[in-house]
This record gives sequence, C-alpha cells and structure tokens, in this order.
Amino acid sequence: MSVIVPSRDNVGDKMGRKVGSEKIERENGYLYYVGKDGYVWAAPMKHNKRGRKKKVGSEKIEKESGFMYYLGKDGYVYKAKLKNS
Repeated sequence: MSVIVPSRDNVGDKMGRKVGSEKIERENGYLYYVGKDGYVWAAPMKHNKRGRKKKVGSEKIEKESGFMYYLGKDGYVYKAKLKNS
C-alpha cells in the first residue's frame, strides 16, 4: 500500500497561500498587517509605548475580495479564503 504525502506547496491550501515574494523581518512589539493600500504595515502593540506605525514592505499586494491577508511566521505575505464570503 502506498501513502501519498502532500508536497510543501499543497500544505498551505488549508491555511493560506503565499502571495508575496518579499521577506519582511519582524520586530518584537509590533503587529503586522496588509493595509488598504496593499503594503505591509507595522503598528505598535499597546505595551510598546515608543513605537510608531510604519510601512515596512516595498512590495504592493493586489488584494482580492473574500480573502484575508496576513504576514506569516516566515516573513512572507499569505492570503486565506474567508469562510462566509
């Protein structure tokens, strides 16, 4: 009996699909998101008193309706299908 093991490319289908090619280095104390303008932004968390909101990516992501965009642990932008859209 043979067992089919999914490749690394197909594993992300449930959680999200990589859409960005730029790797972004994370800093402690910041929350990362893809803004309405399509760029990655870093916003300071509440405990980070000295931080300021800043644009951290130079790559523009073309956003589609019905998807959520986020910065993964590896530093790349991913998109995931929203359940109720």
